[in-house]
Amino acid sequence: MTRTVPLADARHLPFWRRPVTLLFVMAAAMPVAFATWSALLNNFVIEVARFNGSDIGWLHTVREIPGFLAVGVIAIIIFVHEQVLGIVSLFLLGVATALTAWFPSLGGILTITMLSSIGFHYYETVNQSLQLQWLDKLRAPKVLGWLVAAGSAATLVAYLLIVMTWETLGLTYNTVYLLSGGFTAATAVFCFIAYPRFEAPNPQIKKMILRRRYWLYYALQFMAGARRQIFVVFAGFMMVEKFGFAVHEVTGLFLMNLVANMIFAPLMGQAVFRYGERNTLIFEYVGLVAVFLAYGGIYFFGWGVLLAAGLYVIDHLLFALALALKTYFQKIADPGDVAPTAAVAFTINHIAAVFLPALLGYLWLISPAAVFMTAAGMACVSLMLALMIPRHPEKGNETIFSVFATSPAE
Repeated sequence: MTRTVPLADARHLPFWRRPVTLLFVMAAAMPVAFATWSALLNNFVIEVARFNGSDIGWLHTVREIPGFLAVGVIAIIIFVHEQVLGIVSLFLLGVATALTAWFPSLGGILTITMLSSIGFHYYETVNQSLQLQWLDKLRAPKVLGWLVAAGSAATLVAYLLIVMTWETLGLTYNTVYLLSGGFTAATAVFCFIAYPRFEAPNPQIKKMILRRRYWLYYALQFMAGARRQIFVVFAGFMMVEKFGFAVHEVTGLFLMNLVANMIFAPLMGQAVFRYGERNTLIFEYVGLVAVFLAYGGIYFFGWGVLLAAGLYVIDHLLFALALALKTYFQKIADPGDVAPTAAVAFTINHIAAVFLPALLGYLWLISPAAVFMTAAGMACVSLMLALMIPRHPEKGNETIFSVFATSPAE
């Protein structure tokens, strides 16, 4: 990666070497490691490391610390090109995932999880910034939807292999982690060698910025991070702890999510383009309130495994509408604010993640239903915030209250 190509000149490159193609390659590579790690995690920590609800809470708290420190990306990109940092982070994620099963103890799992999490969160921070810089505002919702679908398709192949071969070939956790993590690391090396460095037309501010006019975006990011932790940490854990799902059954549930994402993610991008960020986010949050209340009903009323599995798929699908948050910010932001604000927003998104999993892990020991009721309350707060998004957001019209502003807020 020695050659630098201005973004405007990239259209003259072969299709497979263009910026959007690189986004698709990385979108397909990242979830092979991360989603495979997630699919096996609950079984691995319960069967091998003998985790309980408190242990899994601490694991996810440690996993989210690098997300909280994602603001450090701003300092790194002073010295390292954003694209290079994204590829190196992807490589770290792959290598750490490959080594996961080598450390089957609480301390070992926490350590390797921290390393893989640094790779994942720094990759995601940079990737979001590159997406908003490299995609024009008109195409962004649709292309973002297709990027989600591409990641789902790549993960689908990995999960199908797990479901079909886990029992028949007697696979081990070590084998699957080595193969999935190795694939992601190898793809990162390919991306580093095969693609030039692309330079966007708007230089990014390389310092931390907090602008008052972005306050609603910050608030939505905070609530999204807090709410999502409950789903990521406890929804899958419930399927193993309460209903006794085996590895291939958990992976089968993930497969259902992937197929749904492949079908609906492009449609969600179209929905954001057609109905706007306000309406799609309102739809998402109303749906999440209902889903989390139903999760609680599983424990209150003893509802069965089929409902739990169905809610898991719906829950995962609704979260895909979060791409509307990206396009909302793209519309209201100064072009030079994209990279630093992506880092700040990622940190804000993970503030609650640092303490919430561990705290709710103790609550889980007392009442799992109360954990999901808490998530429903968070979704209600997100819904109220979404109602503050104007129908046509842009710079100077960031919220429905912007019409009352007497001077531009910084």
